[in-house]
Amino acid sequence: MKKLLLLLVIIIITFSCSSVKKTEKALNTGNYDQAINIALSKLRTNKNKKGKQPYILMLEQAYDKAIDRDKNAVIFLEKEENPANLERIYNTYLSLKKRQERIKPLLPLYVVEESRTANFSIDNYDQKIINTKEKLSRYLYNNAKSLLSSARKKLEYRNIYEDLIYLDKITPNYKNTREMIEEAHEKGTDFIKVTMQNNTNVIIPKRLESDLLNFSTYGLDDLWTVYHSRPQRSILYNYAMIVDLREINISPEQIKEKQLKKERLVKDGWEYLLDENDEIVIDDKGKKVKVDKLIKVQCEYYEFTQFKAANVVGNVQYKNLETKQLLDAFPIVSEHVFQHTYANYNGDKRALEDPLLGYLGLKSVQFPSNEQMVYDSGEDLKNKIKKIITTYRFK
Repeated sequence: MKKLLLLLVIIIITFSCSSVKKTEKALNTGNYDQAINIALSKLRTNKNKKGKQPYILMLEQAYDKAIDRDKNAVIFLEKEENPANLERIYNTYLSLKKRQERIKPLLPLYVVEESRTANFSIDNYDQKIINTKEKLSRYLYNNAKSLLSSARKKLEYRNIYEDLIYLDKITPNYKNTREMIEEAHEKGTDFIKVTMQNNTNVIIPKRLESDLLNFSTYGLDDLWTVYHSRPQRSILYNYAMIVDLREINISPEQIKEKQLKKERLVKDGWEYLLDENDEIVIDDKGKKVKVDKLIKVQCEYYEFTQFKAANVVGNVQYKNLETKQLLDAFPIVSEHVFQHTYANYNGDKRALEDPLLGYLGLKSVQFPSNEQMVYDSGEDLKNKIKKIITTYRFK
């Protein structure tokens, strides 16, 4: 017990020293907020404990240096008078406020060796935050409005969109920001017209075509790409996606037969155990010894497997509707297999293993039609088309 207690004390001391060293390293290398985070985590419990004193001193130093760094950065950025610096100034004020709010619950902190209360300057940054936010909002709005009228490329509209989303986050419903967001999103979006081509000698079920082109079932979530299987006149499409089916192969209906002869020793009641003189064996308690009676049973097993397969081959093509060029093509192959097994027997079915028993009592079923086979391959086709869509990126 003493050894366990001593080991526990050593581990605690080692861990504590390690944390102190980490805090010192962060402080000495200019990672002030990291030093603050470590110190705060240690001071949340038993802050007046003697072993916590180093953290109070390092927290005081790191906090003072972090505030000094941030305030000097704000002074420098404001002197530049560049509106592009407003976001950084705004976020710095927020950091200053957030940092002191994290420390407030622990105050006061007392430095025992120096007989004083640790010094943490607490300022009110609210008005500076409000003033900077107003300037930043005005700048973001005017800049986005100007860029919306001059932008030509989709990437430009996407950047404008991100700025407007940020503006709406810090100042919700600022002027007509929401309308501008919708405009930037629409102009930055790639619209793709989707069609299907059947270049096979097999009629594709209408419901399969409908399922493959129903993109609402694909679970896609792409902010800048929209697929339409039913083109809209009001939209200028940038690209075309063509699902081109080239081969549909359907195997003949087959029934494969398998015959097995099985033989097995099985329990069939009991009998008395006889010794070498054919006399009944008596146990230590004077009772007659019973043993399982085993008999050999035989069975003929007849298994039938119905089989039919459909194979669909094609590709997915992407075309640029402005240049009429083929951008890329991806092969797709899908297979659906119908298989049904049933069986019967002649003899004693106790000779059959458990896996074979499951097929007994089942009957043959009607083979699916060719149309149904092609349709059933659709789920696999959808998964492969979805994989192509989610991995392909327009340049």
